Amino acid sequence: MPKFYCDYCDTYLTHDSPSVRKTHCSGRKHKENVRDYYQKWMEEQAQSLIDKTTTAFQQGRIPPNLFSAPPLGGPMIPPPHPSMMGPPPPGMMPVGPPPGMRMPMGGHMPMMPGPPMMRPLPHPMMVPTRPAMPRPDR
Repeated sequence: MPKFYCDYCDTYLTHDSPSVRKTHCSGRKHKENVRDYYQKWMEEQAQSLIDKTTTAFQQGRIPPNLFSAPPLGGPMIPPPHPSMMGPPPPGMMPVGPPPGMRMPMGGHMPMMPGPPMMRPLPHPMMVPTRPAMPRPDR
């Protein structure tokens, strides 16, 4: 019967059956070995990035302080898409579904999963406050 080799544990399992693999992979020692493997991999990736950044800085390819002045070519962050700038101006309201989509049977758009889009309020939110009390230091 063929044996199964676990790369994380550096060991052969006695049998190559789904139940033996499942039992092995759910074990504490195997899970520790998997966690240690990926922790070591992440540390190596981070160190590699640090080494590349240090080399680039020493060669003068990175300025000493990236945030001291705005870049010469303009802002590095692109402006938001016009559709993200709030409601469209009057007369420009969309009619019907977006291009490439059909209205579902029943005539209404289904709710999309996920959090709702936040839009700026048309007026500041009124928060009830207590009457002003005189402060003892005044």
